[in-house]
Amino acid sequence: MADFSRPGSLYGAIDLGARKQALEAQARREAAGPQAAASASIVDVTEETFTTEVIDRSMTTPVVLDLWSPRAPGSAQLSPVLEKVVGDLGGRAVLAKVNVDASPQIAQALRVQAVPTVLAIFQGQAVTGFQQVLPEQEVRRWLDELMGAVEQFYQANPDARPPAAPGEEEAPAGPPADPDLVAAEQAIDSGDLDAAVAAYERLLARAPGNEDAKMGLAGVSLIKRTESADPADVQRRLQDPADIEAQLLAADLEMLSGSVDEAFSRVIAVVKRTSGDERDKARRHLLGLFDALPADDPSLAKARRALASALF
Repeated sequence: MADFSRPGSLYGAIDLGARKQALEAQARREAAGPQAAASASIVDVTEETFTTEVIDRSMTTPVVLDLWSPRAPGSAQLSPVLEKVVGDLGGRAVLAKVNVDASPQIAQALRVQAVPTVLAIFQGQAVTGFQQVLPEQEVRRWLDELMGAVEQFYQANPDARPPAAPGEEEAPAGPPADPDLVAAEQAIDSGDLDAAVAAYERLLARAPGNEDAKMGLAGVSLIKRTESADPADVQRRLQDPADIEAQLLAADLEMLSGSVDEAFSRVIAVVKRTSGDERDKARRHLLGLFDALPADDPSLAKARRALASALF
């Protein structure tokens, strides 16, 4: 059964553009080659070193906290995955490993109820995490979205960005941001979603192919559709297979929580079992969800093939 509780994040809602930045980050990692993985920061943390290795370092670098136990089989499965995906970031994040049996006070302070538990610490705060064994693909997606959100934080707060390391080149400045794109982002920050929609629509009227505007408009539409949704009520309504609206709303909530593939699969299943107006409504809803992702997102290609199979 799906869980539509919304996880903690840096912004409390969908991180617009994070997946696009994640794909760009993945391309940079692949271009850097295997040497990037070797430079990853992985540290073992105790109660004595927690403040220095986790809290202090998180003020400039996101810290992935792996709370594990030698008694937990899940830890033996997850820890090597975390080491691999954090290593692929080439030192842009720190993996801090805490043996909760040896350092129980850390687990108590963080209210850890089961292991393995993974938390992302940034600016001294736990901003997101999960408490289960996930496959590498899902861990990588979670971490890439975290890094994308961190980059957005620094873009919004340039004075907080740490200075470049000696010999590290500054990223070249891009072209100035479109004023309507800036207006949309400012409207989102102030909570005025209608103004954000209007700004994105103005930009799309001038530049119909602008991907940032398409993604932003789709993301804001997701938020607006789910503003008043009660996850418990949606879960109850899903017991009725004929409640198509509940299925589409559930897919929206899954998108917001980062469960992109699950959201796509849910709507495609509706397309398969419906016909006429209901099928067309589900198809159009799915295309709207597609717009929330960058065109080269790997989840899109898979979902488009599945949609074509469902339709024909």
